[in-house]
Amino acid sequence: QNVRIDPSSISFNMWRDIPVPFYLSVNLFEVQNPNEILQGAKPKVIQRGPYVYREFKYKTNITFHDNNTVSYLEYRQLFFRPDLSNGTEEEYIVMPNILMLGAAVMMENLPSFVKLLLSGALAGLKQEAFMNRTVGEIMWGYEDPLLDTINALVPGLMPFKGKFGLFVEFNNTNTGLFTVNTGMKNISQVHMVDTWNGLKEVNYWRSNECNMINGTAGQMWPPFMSPTSLEFYSPDACRSMTLVYEQSGDFKGVPTYRFVAPKTLFANGTDYPPNEGFCPCRQSGILNVSTCRLNAPMFLSHPHFYNADPSLVDAVEGMHPTREDHALFLDVHPMTGIPMNCSIKLQLNQYMKQVSGIIQTGRIQPVVMPLLWFAESGYIDGSVLTQFYTNLVLIPSLLDYLQYIFLGLSVPLIISATVLMM
Repeated sequence: QNVRIDPSSISFNMWRDIPVPFYLSVNLFEVQNPNEILQGAKPKVIQRGPYVYREFKYKTNITFHDNNTVSYLEYRQLFFRPDLSNGTEEEYIVMPNILMLGAAVMMENLPSFVKLLLSGALAGLKQEAFMNRTVGEIMWGYEDPLLDTINALVPGLMPFKGKFGLFVEFNNTNTGLFTVNTGMKNISQVHMVDTWNGLKEVNYWRSNECNMINGTAGQMWPPFMSPTSLEFYSPDACRSMTLVYEQSGDFKGVPTYRFVAPKTLFANGTDYPPNEGFCPCRQSGILNVSTCRLNAPMFLSHPHFYNADPSLVDAVEGMHPTREDHALFLDVHPMTGIPMNCSIKLQLNQYMKQVSGIIQTGRIQPVVMPLLWFAESGYIDGSVLTQFYTNLVLIPSLLDYLQYIFLGLSVPLIISATVLMM
């Protein structure tokens, strides 16, 4: 009763307005040899950051339905924390011109005269393959006349206007309309997603299995968890993801199960046939998200291509994948299904190459180029942790201890009563 989604339950306020402090840490990859890349050299990058943002999450439009489900919109707000960051938003960083190089790949199979028109427009706008912009512009957007030019040349190719930035749609926005089970009739279904934006499944992928919306919304899970796996649907990744049990442990005295990403999470269809529906694939370790990102040549992976095909690491100088720094994890209290500590880490990459007819792409060799990686982290602490520990660890342990005391005291009483009866 205390973990179901009901205004009278203890966990309802925690579910509605998450009291756990979340932080988004962003690391950008700065390009060290842009001119050499245009001549066909291997890219060299260094990691800049992290740039840390305090993240607030809250739910609105909470609507309960007769079929024991509840709908809501969850918003997120981000505030820069210079005291926790290694750098400022005013720093300049050399990065691929994401918009230009993405448009070039997207136009590769169009008629030559269209590509020549784009190449001429790029020259007129003084657009180059690499840009030098501030962290704030890269994250939250900058005005770029190239957007209007591309839309004029190929209407609908990039159906958005205004500023372009990697996180421009991440701040002060919601993650879509989730409808989840309240657990009022069946506690084993609490938090399980019924629909997302009214859909029982998405249509981004090439198989029914890959399009399925499985698990929860990624914040809580049904209680009495087994040490096997957990699932959640991620709107940012456009898919459901399954994490697997790694080990039991504890977080500040509270018992937990640790779940991690299996090596098959971003494997290609050749290495892991069930993932064939996420193709067209390249090497194992990267997820092609172009179908849910306006057909832009974008890929998700673990940071520094951790758990990916070694060829991806070798293709870019500056990749140093390690389990300690780049593996994601989720520590969940198995009795309640409430996460105690988590760090979800993902990397955003762009496929870039030389495109015939667009001179600005030079002789760029085909490469999956890392742009940034981020970690969304949070853990229960303070008064919430104290309440959690008291109600779910201390009191049950005390009751368990007392029952043995009472049992010990009852033995001589039973013996005495038996003697008297004789």
